Amino acid sequence: MGLRSAAVGSLVIFTQLYGICTGFEQENCTNYKTQFERVFSVPGDVAMLNSTVVSPDVFDFTSVPYNITWYHSKTGQEISNQTGQILVQMETLWFLNVTLEDSGEYVSILRTPFQCCRQATELVVELPIPGECGRPRKAVQMISEGVSATLSCPLKDYIKKLDRYNIPSSIKWYTVCELIEDGKNGYNYRGKSKLNINMVDAQHDRFHTCTLTFSLGGINGSVSETIDADVSDVYSMVPQVLEPAGEIIKAQMGLNLTRRCRVFVPGIGMPFIDVFWLARGDLISTKHPSDRVYTSEQSMWVQNAPKKGIWLERLLMFTKLKEEDFYVNYTCRVYSSRGFPEGYFTLLPTDPDIIVPVGSVFGAVTVLFIISVIIYYLFKVDIVLWFRRVFPVLYTNKDLDGKLYDAYVAYPQPCAIGYSEQVETFALHTLPEVLEKACGYKLFIAGRDCLPGQAIVDSVEENIQASRRLLLVYTASTFTSKRQTSSTSSNNNNNLSKNSNDNCQSNTGDSNSSTSFDGDEEVHPDTRQQLECVAAMHRVLLEGTLKVVLVELEEITPAQLDLFPESVRHLRKKQGAVCWWKNLRTKRKRKTCMKRREEEETGGQDIQLSPSLSPSARFWKEMRYYMPVRGKRAVYPEKTALLNL
Repeated sequence: MGLRSAAVGSLVIFTQLYGICTGFEQENCTNYKTQFERVFSVPGDVAMLNSTVVSPDVFDFTSVPYNITWYHSKTGQEISNQTGQILVQMETLWFLNVTLEDSGEYVSILRTPFQCCRQATELVVELPIPGECGRPRKAVQMISEGVSATLSCPLKDYIKKLDRYNIPSSIKWYTVCELIEDGKNGYNYRGKSKLNINMVDAQHDRFHTCTLTFSLGGINGSVSETIDADVSDVYSMVPQVLEPAGEIIKAQMGLNLTRRCRVFVPGIGMPFIDVFWLARGDLISTKHPSDRVYTSEQSMWVQNAPKKGIWLERLLMFTKLKEEDFYVNYTCRVYSSRGFPEGYFTLLPTDPDIIVPVGSVFGAVTVLFIISVIIYYLFKVDIVLWFRRVFPVLYTNKDLDGKLYDAYVAYPQPCAIGYSEQVETFALHTLPEVLEKACGYKLFIAGRDCLPGQAIVDSVEENIQASRRLLLVYTASTFTSKRQTSSTSSNNNNNLSKNSNDNCQSNTGDSNSSTSFDGDEEVHPDTRQQLECVAAMHRVLLEGTLKVVLVELEEITPAQLDLFPESVRHLRKKQGAVCWWKNLRTKRKRKTCMKRREEEETGGQDIQLSPSLSPSARFWKEMRYYMPVRGKRAVYPEKTALLNL
């Protein structure tokens, strides 16, 4: 507040010095020109000129400091306070005792730290017409004969301004130079600015003058306005109650409710009509929102088309419905000289709400569905294996498809990249131990089932063709192009590929060299591995005649995965891989104490842990999930969607 006062003070000093040195004509201000509405006055009256540039449409006057200076348009001189004559109150210029010389244009200059605005206001001073008690300029107001009417004094702006100054004021009404006394001869004063005529007739077709008196700037002043009351012929017919119309309203207990009574009165003028609400024959007279049941003030507006008349409206409001409010007729009754028409509505409680129980059931079904989907995705393998075991008759007997093997096992051969004793043990011993002996599958394993002397190309092609699945067993270094990449896998948890046979190093050539299958060139140790991978990916990605199961023996880092062939990366991203190393990690966590004791006994040497060989272990469940279904149903032309499981 102190900063704003300082800013205003600085602005005042600046504007005063600037006005003295330059004059308002030389200022580059936004010109809002002359106000359309002129101010009319007579000698001896008080006149008020208002600048309308103090508006939110021009600037934010509530937060931006501003100053207004008034100037006489003819002389260009700044107008200041003159005792008994002129009073300057910011945007308002008061003439406390108007003279004929005061007639003319007056310019208000509004200055802020950021802009300057100017506006002219014209004061017209006229002599009274001889023989008339009113003002030369008159405001015409229409009143209707035969009904009550109200005249409004045009001095509302003066009254509002004085109220802002907290200056008391009073109004008196005159007609034909005679004072109109309140409550006599059919006249009643209503508020500060209205005069009510109880029954208008032809004698009221004359001038009515309202005079506002007050004290301002130490001077007792007054200002008057004259109204030309134009009496017209009017008529009023029987009121028509359009709402309510006998309807039944249903509402919920405890909520609020608002109903309206709308009445149309055909005719011209403002007939004396009242609208009331009744319940159980008693008048609802309260209009305070603090009461639970109350009515609004009566509102009224005129309609000129398509049929002339007036509309009346009164609202009935319930802040909170109770049981006692129901099964009651609420009546809107009109009191008029032409009768007492009425309308009503009956209030009943709402029917039982079925949305909540239906919504609850729907929500429960939705939650159950979501839970079921989550459970299925979490336990999909177990669910599918259980379904295959319980309903084998729904699945085709694969023994009739002409295939010799359930799966072809492709793994790094001795002296190939990614080979280790653990990988060989897994392929030649662990897989057959569970999948063949415990689960009954038939596997083709290179190095165990190959015919002596058979060409590698023929062996790979024929046996993959005779297999329903291909188990691609790999480590982090299986698909790398350089032997050095095998060292990167040493950081993994299992370290399956770090113990490759050192004797193979002297017999293995560059793994990046091209390989020929026609016997003309040297056959490298990883030829079978490459052929198996190429043949499998061709059938999977191009022909779609084979399903490959990726068996990942050790954890693969993103850097190692980037070295994999694009086809393997694509397949791994699409269907995932069965991870042997996860089971090793789980097994290691469960046997931490045992391992510590074993490390103490073995002098701290690394002990490789094997997961359970039980088919119910998680790893073997996933393997069985991807393996062919051992069904019992014979092949028929009909298909069932359950085969997709």
